[in-house]
Parts: sequence; structure tokens; C-alpha cells
Amino acid sequence: MKFRHLAAIAAVFSAFGFVQSAPAQDAPKAITIATEGAYAPWNFTTADGKLDGLEIELANDLCARMKIQCTIIAQDWDGLIPSLTVGKFDVIMASMFITPKRLETIDFTQPYAVDPSGFAVAKDSELGKLGVSAEKFKLEDEAASTTAIQALKPLLKGKVIGVQAATANLEFLKKYFADTVEIREYKTTEQHDLDLAAGRIDALFAQQTALAATLAKPEFSSFTLAGPGFVGGVFGLGTGAGLRKEDTKLKEMLNAAIDAAIADGTIKRISEKWVKTDVTPVK
Repeated sequence: MKFRHLAAIAAVFSAFGFVQSAPAQDAPKAITIATEGAYAPWNFTTADGKLDGLEIELANDLCARMKIQCTIIAQDWDGLIPSLTVGKFDVIMASMFITPKRLETIDFTQPYAVDPSGFAVAKDSELGKLGVSAEKFKLEDEAASTTAIQALKPLLKGKVIGVQAATANLEFLKKYFADTVEIREYKTTEQHDLDLAAGRIDALFAQQTALAATLAKPEFSSFTLAGPGFVGGVFGLGTGAGLRKEDTKLKEMLNAAIDAAIADGTIKRISEKWVKTDVTPVK
């Protein structure tokens, strides 16, 4: 009976306007965006200490569309989400996949890019001899993706694979290749690139566009992208901008800006400039 009385009282207050909803958020006039600054060509630090890359150019474009002032800073990868949640900055744009696990802690915009992950190996290795495939497997399609993964296992058996720690790429290797390869984790991609060039590991697993940029350097002339690309599943919905769950107005503004950048071909143009392929999400 008490619950019924409380419900009735609430209904009366609501009818006369005494129960107020949460106030709408004001549009921010300035925000700080964090990136890793060490994942070329998506985001990197130039020799003179400036941030550059696909996501830096896109971030500036989105800020112009939103008509707000943006400051872009560098933050170590493993500190991005913790620092966002305590208010050190407002947005993450660091080639971060939108995954269910991350959505438990933070929110994301819609994807601004979809970029498959794959392997880079020595050209004279068993997998390297096959070269790169144009095929992209969605992990949600279990039959097709399992067949592709099983075909890769004998070609990688016993190999040491470098991967950046705390990433969806690491989760992929653990889930599908832990029984086949030795997984070696690195704090940054620059570190695993150095070990590949020095022969301390046999292969890398990362986004194919980032691997292509690495392999374009002279010291990696004996390595190649190999095998198909993988999307979905542990890789989530694609790459999006991370933000705090309570920042609903900022999310609305960013989504509108991303929609506009997709519609007028800006993301296509920027991605083809930086990664030589169109990573625009399919709407």
C-alpha cells in the first residue's frame, strides 16, 4: 500500500510540474582531446614535437564543424581511459576500438573509421609467401572466420608475435592463437616495430593500415602484410571517439560532426591521404 501511495503522490507532483527532469546540458565552448601520439599514421609526434596524423587532422575538422576550441594532447595508451574518467581531458581519439568491455567504463561516438587488423611477417616465411589477401572476415560470422583462423595456425605455429598491450589486437591473439604462437606484449607499437626489425620477434599483429606504414620504412623491406583482415567481434564496432558517459551533449555534437564528415567525403579524403585507403564506416 505504501508503494501505491508514493506512486500516486509522484503522479500528482508530475502533473503539476513539480517533478523536474535533469536539465539539458549546455554545449561546451572548449574541449581537450587526447591521443597516443605514437601510432603512425593515425596519430604520431613529429620530430619537432607536434602531433600529426589522420586522427589529428580529423579532430581539428570535427572541432571546426562544432565551432568549439579544441586542445589536442598526447597521453600514454594505458592511461587514456583512466585519465578520461577523472577529467584530465574530455575526448579520446587514439585509434581506439569501440568494444563492449570499454563501454562498461566510458561511452563512444559512432565509428569514424573501420580498419581491419592483420599480420606482418617475413616475406620468406610460410605465411609471408602467401602475401596479403583482400578478404576481410567478420568474427560474428563464426563459420567463415574460424575457417580463416584455422588456415593461419599451421603457418604461424611456434612464432613469436608482437602486439601492443591493452588492445583489442591482444584480445584477438589471446582468444584465437594462444595455443599456437608465443604472444609478446609491448607498451607501444614503436617498441614492437624495433624488435621486429632486430629479429627478436617473428611477426606483428595490428591494424593493417598502421602495419603498412611501418613496412614502408627501408628497414622493413624484408617483411610484408600477409593473410586476411579481421573486423567485428573483439574489435567491436570500429574506431570511435571515447568520452565520459555523462557528456551526452558533447556526444551529440561529435556524432553530428562525424555524420557531416562522412556525408561530404572528408573522412574518405583524410583517410586516403594518410593510410592510402578509405576507412569510412558504411552507414
